[in-house]
Amino acid sequence: MDDSKLPPLAPGTLYLVATPIGNLEDITLRALRTLKECDIVAAEDTRRARQLLTYYQISKPTVSCHRFNEAKRSEEIIQRLRGGEIIALVSDAGSPGISDPGERVVRAAVHAGLRVESVPGPCALVAALTASGLPTDELHFKGFLPHKSGQRLKALLRLRDYFGTLVLYESPYRIEKLLGELSETHRHRLVVIGRELTKRFEEYLRGTPRKLSELLKNRRIRGEIVVLVSGEDVEEDAGDDEAETPLGAAD
Repeated sequence: MDDSKLPPLAPGTLYLVATPIGNLEDITLRALRTLKECDIVAAEDTRRARQLLTYYQISKPTVSCHRFNEAKRSEEIIQRLRGGEIIALVSDAGSPGISDPGERVVRAAVHAGLRVESVPGPCALVAALTASGLPTDELHFKGFLPHKSGQRLKALLRLRDYFGTLVLYESPYRIEKLLGELSETHRHRLVVIGRELTKRFEEYLRGTPRKLSELLKNRRIRGEIVVLVSGEDVEEDAGDDEAETPLGAAD
């Protein structure tokens, strides 16, 4: 493709660049061009960002922008944008602002009347939802639940009467805990677990919370997990049968 025929990046613009969630091939041509032509990359983790940039032979200065410094960094980014700089914002993986830093920076830029553009691409939410087999026409994305047990249970209880597909993110260290909680609040719902998305051992497990708890009891789970919960009850036997025949390779 002849880059000279493409519209140039706009000075004073914050570009939200989606990056691979696992497979490094999952990056768009526009994302690569934005990273090549921007003035600076604001990254959740500059080390991770440099690995990606090095892989694609891109040399750009980076600054950190994570959840612990996002408020302060937002002010600096706004000043740079006002000075006409082009800034690419990236998270460790996926789309900035989706359960990752970025939302506060975007809000500050919009409030300041500055231009914000999304450079769409990989997103674990979309990848898991489309492959889950659950309805995609109506969904509620909750992201990560609170860490404290009481707050988690209250959140799930509030979502119990929602009849669309519920989408959660979870750590491998808390997946058993989450399934136990879902056994209390969504006992007869079909749950789909998506893990290692876009990677070699990508896997989807399907079943009721109780059956999935039994299935994962003696397994070592790695990587962040997307958990999808159906909006309607299923026959427990049917859900249990599906859990025993996971799609994808196992570790």
